[in-house]
Amino acid sequence: MEDEAIIIRLTPDQAFVLSDGLYQVMFQSDDLEGIVRDRAVWSPIYAISGTLDTTLSEIFMPDYSQRLDAAKERLRVSMYGEAAESTGPDENATAAPQAHQTGWGTAGKHGESDQGR
Repeated sequence: MEDEAIIIRLTPDQAFVLSDGLYQVMFQSDDLEGIVRDRAVWSPIYAISGTLDTTLSEIFMPDYSQRLDAAKERLRVSMYGEAAESTGPDENATAAPQAHQTGWGTAGKHGESDQGR
């Protein structure tokens, strides 16, 4: 069983939103250890994040933020049947950073093209 791969199927919107969420936790907030204390869990998190980042072209598009907002809205509508507020009662939607726009590490910069570097 150890050699068998597990396939997870996501819609493009789910993959895009998950990629952004993982990026925020892993690279923007530097709080992965605070959220996931067992480092053994980090291996699959990094594997999923890396797969998403190498698969999704949206993370390099100049209209990243608009595409992300639209994907989130479609997911909310599909889950709840109508537009739902994305933030909880104690969160400020305007304070949330635009993940993937600020780049990270050697794997690339989200929200920017690698062309010309």
